[in-house]
Amino acid sequence: MKSIYHPYHLLSNQKSPFGGCLVGTSRLAGIRIPFIFLFLLSLSFTSCLDESPRDRIDEEEAYGTADKLLLNTVGTLYNYIGGNAESQGLQGTFRGVYDYNTFTTDEAMLPTRGGDWYDGGFWQSLYKHTWTSSDNSLYNTWTYLYKVVMMCNNSLNILQQRHSLLSGEQFDEAVAEVRGVRAMYYYYLMDMFGRVPLITESGVSVDNVKQSERSDVLKFVYDELSSAAPLLPDVHSNLQNDYYGRFTRPVAYFLLAKLSLNAEVYDDDDWTDGVRPDGKNIQLAVDGQQLNAWKACQAWCDKITAEGYTLEKDYASNFAVHNETSNENIFTIPMDKYLYANQFQYLFRSRHYNHGSAIGQDSENGSCATLSTVHTYGYGTPDVDARYAINFYSDTLYVDGKIVRLDDGSPLVYMPLAVKLDLTGDPYEKTAGARMSKYAIDREAYSDGKLQGNDIVLFRYADVVLMKAEAKVRNGEDGSAELNAVRSRVGMPSRTATLQNILDERLMELMWEGWRRNDLVRFGLFNKAYDQRTPIDNEQTGFTTVFPIPSDAIDHNGNLTQNKGY
Repeated sequence: MKSIYHPYHLLSNQKSPFGGCLVGTSRLAGIRIPFIFLFLLSLSFTSCLDESPRDRIDEEEAYGTADKLLLNTVGTLYNYIGGNAESQGLQGTFRGVYDYNTFTTDEAMLPTRGGDWYDGGFWQSLYKHTWTSSDNSLYNTWTYLYKVVMMCNNSLNILQQRHSLLSGEQFDEAVAEVRGVRAMYYYYLMDMFGRVPLITESGVSVDNVKQSERSDVLKFVYDELSSAAPLLPDVHSNLQNDYYGRFTRPVAYFLLAKLSLNAEVYDDDDWTDGVRPDGKNIQLAVDGQQLNAWKACQAWCDKITAEGYTLEKDYASNFAVHNETSNENIFTIPMDKYLYANQFQYLFRSRHYNHGSAIGQDSENGSCATLSTVHTYGYGTPDVDARYAINFYSDTLYVDGKIVRLDDGSPLVYMPLAVKLDLTGDPYEKTAGARMSKYAIDREAYSDGKLQGNDIVLFRYADVVLMKAEAKVRNGEDGSAELNAVRSRVGMPSRTATLQNILDERLMELMWEGWRRNDLVRFGLFNKAYDQRTPIDNEQTGFTTVFPIPSDAIDHNGNLTQNKGY
């Protein structure tokens, strides 16, 4: 099936409308087209639409041909996978999905460095798990996720109304693609918030918006992806083809594998009672066959392997400036400093100021690895993992073969073992911590490196291999072959596939990729003591394994109730 439109080419240089109760617009294909959508209802579950916006064009002009219909129902959705404003996009920006899944864990922290990075205690609250339901960034993340869900609902409604413009194949593919995107956003909502409203139609009255149990959302997302997958294009969307950056069949398979691996978590409607369902007893359908969760995960992983994905010989090549040819990346956010407004801010956030200057860019001197992370890599031992030098800037810093120096002329030395949550007044206040390095620096990037050429990696085949290893072990099988395929790729010796070894491997392999909270929750460790963090009051119940429903959302909709413990 050949796509008749290419959303990332047509959506180039477009900023998403993230304003409040306004009908947003976006300049697409040379015309000004409204987002005519009741998706704004989702921002706070209250309606404040202008029913007759002055800049609305006739719907016939927006949806009157097959090309326009597909662009303005399917294509527009891809304007939101990445972002350039806080709490927007699945990765690349601050205070959104990525930060809530990274800085709440034992993987990384954003220490207070004197007058820098306190930010009202926000970053410390993530690490300590002391966030509250009134956290504005959490609400902004909630509204971002629901905004895309409601856009999908509206797109499905319009596609149904105007399906006569499309061939049967075009219609089926378009509907499957929108359903896939919507299911992905519900995946993130379910993972982060547990009990969430399950809204599948546009124009829903606020009186009818109620929460669904987490297990019901799991069933919905799993069924949606399973039924959409056969109708999706069977294409590697990380490659620069007609489906570049889009939701294709392998992307659906990846999410189905994630759902299966985390089924014990997602099928649990009371995560505070200390009792979880057993994955061996959770039955999931794969091609009409009922399998337990662990077998289902393996089956979906095998389907991805059958799609032709492999581990690249060079681990670092997946994050190169031009990584669009990777045979390992499954789903990415396309980046092009000349075309797209999506930003990748994490290298900029991590580097010391003088480090940024040395490469001709600015920096914010913030995020770094935790102590437990560098110890897991074996830092300071003869057996340090080969990925350490790829994932981190550490020790004396060189740029272009020259030592980078501080303002007083002394060498810039990153101190991985000196990191702590509050470095104010510490001798290593500005230099503590191993810094993010994973993505190659685009020396021709704009906006201090934030507008780079490297596509942002969301889903990757190495994750699939490790998911299969873990599913095997949890099912009483041997996952060593899969674990050691990932290790041998980077020249590391074999290990036995125990759950602890797999968890350690996931940290070393997937560092900086936004999966650590998901992993720690699944392993029952997220609410425990780790690194320099001690559990907060009542955290032994597991209530922090989901975030609170934002209080602003509850204020706007009396049908919503707070998650236990908050």
